[in-house]
Amino acid sequence: MDVSFLAPVFDAAGPYATVTADVTHNTETADTELELKVRAVAEKLSEQGAPEAVVEAVRGRLLEGNDGGEAGTVRGRAVVVAADGTVVFDSQLADVPRQELAQWSPTPDLLPVLRALPGRIPHVVVLTDRTGADLTVASLPGHAEEEETVKGDTFQIRKFQGGGWAHHRYQHNAENKWVHNAEDVAQHVSSVVRRLHPRFVLLAGDMRARQILTDRASDLWSDLIVSIDEGGRAAGADREPVERKAAELVAEHEARDEADAVEKISSAGAHGLAVTGTANVVGALRKAQVETLVLAEPADDEELLVGGSPLELGVAQADMDALGVQEARSVPATNALLAAAVASTAGVVVVPRAAMPGDIPVAAILRYTDDSTPTPQ
Repeated sequence: MDVSFLAPVFDAAGPYATVTADVTHNTETADTELELKVRAVAEKLSEQGAPEAVVEAVRGRLLEGNDGGEAGTVRGRAVVVAADGTVVFDSQLADVPRQELAQWSPTPDLLPVLRALPGRIPHVVVLTDRTGADLTVASLPGHAEEEETVKGDTFQIRKFQGGGWAHHRYQHNAENKWVHNAEDVAQHVSSVVRRLHPRFVLLAGDMRARQILTDRASDLWSDLIVSIDEGGRAAGADREPVERKAAELVAEHEARDEADAVEKISSAGAHGLAVTGTANVVGALRKAQVETLVLAEPADDEELLVGGSPLELGVAQADMDALGVQEARSVPATNALLAAAVASTAGVVVVPRAAMPGDIPVAAILRYTDDSTPTPQ
């Protein structure tokens, strides 16, 4: 996963309030229930010493569910607030969080947040008919989804069912307009794919429109198409099957990414392009060698030393002395590793602890090696 969206979190001054909360808002007493949940979160933060500006910022974001409408459909929410009360991260979660969190601490606790974020797999959903399409783009966590409507030509869009001298001309004109509209949609999809590199394009709606659009998909995205018969573009059409299929595809891609990351630890490691264990990963992060950081969940209660920048980190004081760091603070290892990954533009994959070879807490797939990179055993 690209975790560049976390940069504003680490750029802000701590301490931080990190919150993952159940904000389900779909019952008759939901307003009251949500207020009680938010009050409990606020009290926990206050008890830990969070200033009032921070507590109020958290409270305000979580209570947006009481505004109803789209906000009222959110089930889980993650909020990170910096020491001055600035909201540096705010995202709905894929579901009610497995681990509710209300923590005031020197560094943000983002591992449970990452595991619960929706849209971790960039993708495009296209609801099409013979007049155009509605495109929904899920890009990256923390980024708002994009929605776009492509409107085609609707004049004489339906084939004429009568006879007479004009019958074939009407038939031909209608088919040409379907094709023209599909070509417009295909160009818009190509533009989105070129910009965001989605993992799949889910195609739903009118069967003939889907066929025409599929035929006109460029090589850029033709292999990404998943077409389904359920769902439609018309007003009142049930879009739940489309949303359900998109969620299933996201889950499949996430599981594949986790499996691929674990497999690469072994295969790349055989060629010296992967390292395991905290000390080796820390050494690689310091030199921006890491292409993908692989973190196990649950994590160990391990801590690292961090200096003035995220890449000034070590497992012991000797590391900091070698870096010439005069002042270092002790930070939970997972938080320090994530900050270093963001600073070095490394990707991050979080996998279940049981899936990691040898029960290791962390591994890294490398961009390059040098003389100091541990050799395969």
